[in-house]
Amino acid sequence: MKVKQLIQLFEQEIPVHYAEGFDNVGLLVGDAQQKITNVLVTLDTLESVIDEAIAKQCNLIVSFHPIVFKGLKKITGKDYVERVVIKAIQHNIAIYAMHTALDNHWQGVNRQICDKLGLTNQRILIPKKETIKKLNVYVPKTNFEEVRRSLFNVGAGSIGNYEDCGFYVEGTGSYKGGIDSNPTVGEKGAFIEAPEVQLQVTFAAHLQGQVVNAMLTSHPYEEVAYEITTLENVNQKIGMGMLGELPEALSETAALQLVKERFNAKGIRHSAFLGKPIKKIAVLGGSGAFAIGNAKSAGADLFITADIKYHEFYQAEAKLIVADIGHYESEQYTKNLIVSILTEKISNFAPAYNSGNIILSDTNTNPIKYF
Repeated sequence: MKVKQLIQLFEQEIPVHYAEGFDNVGLLVGDAQQKITNVLVTLDTLESVIDEAIAKQCNLIVSFHPIVFKGLKKITGKDYVERVVIKAIQHNIAIYAMHTALDNHWQGVNRQICDKLGLTNQRILIPKKETIKKLNVYVPKTNFEEVRRSLFNVGAGSIGNYEDCGFYVEGTGSYKGGIDSNPTVGEKGAFIEAPEVQLQVTFAAHLQGQVVNAMLTSHPYEEVAYEITTLENVNQKIGMGMLGELPEALSETAALQLVKERFNAKGIRHSAFLGKPIKKIAVLGGSGAFAIGNAKSAGADLFITADIKYHEFYQAEAKLIVADIGHYESEQYTKNLIVSILTEKISNFAPAYNSGNIILSDTNTNPIKYF
């Protein structure tokens, strides 16, 4: 299996299309056409991780965090980022990262946190906008079923828990082919009227290329009249953070003790206790101060995240408890999730490929130590 082929399989499950605009995801270092020996999965790509990849004969590193986040104007080895890039290139090791694409995924980072805490009634905290599109196309009535089925086969017509959804209006279409035309029905230069169906289907934004290709391939007309628009609907299965509920309410100290144990947190910084039971919990792995307002609006009793600054704790405003459990601690199980996704995709969809071993890195990349 080549690097490109494994990435394509992985992105069927975790589309990088939904990564945040500020992020840097995808293949960051290396040749997409390189054949894979073994794959090393890590939270961060550090020099020690490159050394581990060399020792374990891995020429592809799949990392949660991108080692290259901002543009590099020079690569001279003056800092840890440049040294990682240099060593990876020297040893023909490719580096791929998905970061916020996995943050925004329904089965991603925040789902992991919720599951570790045993939360029920899980839902996205901040649903992502502009992720649903609509195709409007005019199809000859005799070809309607063929075109519709080809669209459904590539994922169009899916809305939440429903599939094969669409809207159809029958009418009459007209056209007159020019001198260079080759009309499917009628002769060039003749005014033609034919029964048509206006077909409308929604689809996930990352499927646009496949949807358009399926439509054009199955549609009989030489020139296809269609339009694609972005809907205002938010996708309830894509977005930042999650919200869930404990099976039974806990006291504030018991709730934080549960979090501490499940995430092996060395210490939890938190806002003032409010003397209320904890039932509804909002979570956002990594730096999540921007979502404090969303957690309050959702009625959360506790918001679990990381990298909270001094003044940001004030934003709790006696409405909930804001708890900072540590960046690494909140995302530590992500590499296990990546391993399971890669293993499942390869075994289910590409068993004939030799993709090497999918290896979970045993390098602890947490830069924070406790005294």
